[in-house]
Amino acid sequence: MRLQCEVEVVSRLLPTCGLRGRGRGTRALLSLGRSPGRARGGGGVYLMVCTARDRVGARYKVQENIERFFTRFVEEGKATVRLREPAVDVCLSKANASNLKNFLSAVRLAHQGTDIEALPLSALVPAKTSEVEKPKTKMIITSRRDYPLTKNFPYSLEHLQASYCKLARIDTRVLCLKKLRKLDLSHNHIKQLPATIGELSCLQELNLHDNHLESFSGALCNSTLQKSLQFLDLSQNKMKALPIQFCQLRELVNLKLDDNELIRLPFKIGQLDRLRFLSAARNKLPFLPSDFRKLCLEKLDLFGNPFEQPNPLVPNIQLKIPLTLLECAARATVNYRIPYGCHLLPSHLCEDLEVAKTCRCGSACLSSFVQITLTMNLHHVAHTVVLVDNMGGTEAPVIDYFCSLDCYSQFLDRHLQSN
Repeated sequence: MRLQCEVEVVSRLLPTCGLRGRGRGTRALLSLGRSPGRARGGGGVYLMVCTARDRVGARYKVQENIERFFTRFVEEGKATVRLREPAVDVCLSKANASNLKNFLSAVRLAHQGTDIEALPLSALVPAKTSEVEKPKTKMIITSRRDYPLTKNFPYSLEHLQASYCKLARIDTRVLCLKKLRKLDLSHNHIKQLPATIGELSCLQELNLHDNHLESFSGALCNSTLQKSLQFLDLSQNKMKALPIQFCQLRELVNLKLDDNELIRLPFKIGQLDRLRFLSAARNKLPFLPSDFRKLCLEKLDLFGNPFEQPNPLVPNIQLKIPLTLLECAARATVNYRIPYGCHLLPSHLCEDLEVAKTCRCGSACLSSFVQITLTMNLHHVAHTVVLVDNMGGTEAPVIDYFCSLDCYSQFLDRHLQSN
């Protein structure tokens, strides 16, 4: 029987035993079995520990030589086997919990003198290099020639870069790497993202720069990426808009959207309260959403967008007087924070409520409103601002909404007086 884990062998007789638990363990292969060459059924059972430095391994007698098992943290893949002779503690960590339980059970039976023939023993032979080497956590591939076609990726990968490989889709083998923290698939030909990428629950950085993406799935925004994704690079693709659900990715710190075909930014972008770096240069943005005012950024780059010239004196009036029953009900639902969901309302109504506008008076409006654009100095939301145009400007138009003619008239009076 064999077990791969990290091992630290600590002597209980040396004064340095106070260091126990401070150092990191060494990757090792543990084997439980008889020494080769012994007659079948003869000889004792040994525990052999093989490491990269000692692949031949150190052997410890097991039968009637175990003083105590420490298994309090076995569910976390940790345990300690205390031997009588020599007086050492074999500390195990980073093991598969199920495999560790089975291994300890076999060691316990061997210690008690159980019939050797009934034990799942292995031959005590030197370990292979691949069995004791440190698991590979990083792989960088920068050409199609080096991309593995027949071999699986190491299950232990935390950082994978596969750039300039002409990939048309994301490899399903990549989606099985549950420990991935950083995935760089830049400079490929990927057109669509599979929903299963949202199952990479540890993913913190996703780089899709220079691909052929036309959309970003709403399903991804509702996946476990909500709690993990901090860096997202979608620059140099073919995206025209982002889904309503995009602002559910509330752990985002750095978002790159440069060189796409975006005609608008996410409506509720202000919900990204951890966002500190935003670049959406060279898109087709005519204005910014009203929620943009809620951002608190360290750096903002909106250079090269065809921003419209704002004119608050020329409003876009979408008012319906009197208000429809649907509008009244929707406003009341948002204003009084009445709980709702697809179990209570049709899904299209839920989606409409999610993008309800907010008037300057604080009230909500759905499809009946007055819309204008106002100039905002981008330094109000960002410490460092890349110039919006070649003229040295740092201002951009932002949408404002009003729930009624009264609210718009009051704003207009104040605006004209201030000017």
